[in-house]
Amino acid sequence: MPDLRCTVQTCVHNQKFLCDLDSIEVGGHDARTTSETCCDSFQERTGDSYSNSSMTGQASDLTKIDCKATECMYNEHCACHAGKISVEGSNACDCDGTECATFTCVC
Repeated sequence: MPDLRCTVQTCVHNQKFLCDLDSIEVGGHDARTTSETCCDSFQERTGDSYSNSSMTGQASDLTKIDCKATECMYNEHCACHAGKISVEGSNACDCDGTECATFTCVC
């Protein structure tokens, strides 16, 4: 599993730059650039609450990543095999405001 860091502080799953989900989905089936990717697992934080659905119990730096960005050099059979990835989008209010900054197109 990749080492995941997330700057999307507006996501309910973000706990001090770590994700409380045991797996996330990165979207961007036809992506050629990082801005064409997104974290499909993003859920906007309301107030100061955290989600309790699908949580591992605590945030972790290791997360399984189901990747739909088929043109990414780290995508092997829809799983991310990068050593480390970064999901960015500090002021996101929906998944389109996020991106996988590690995405590298093989095109």
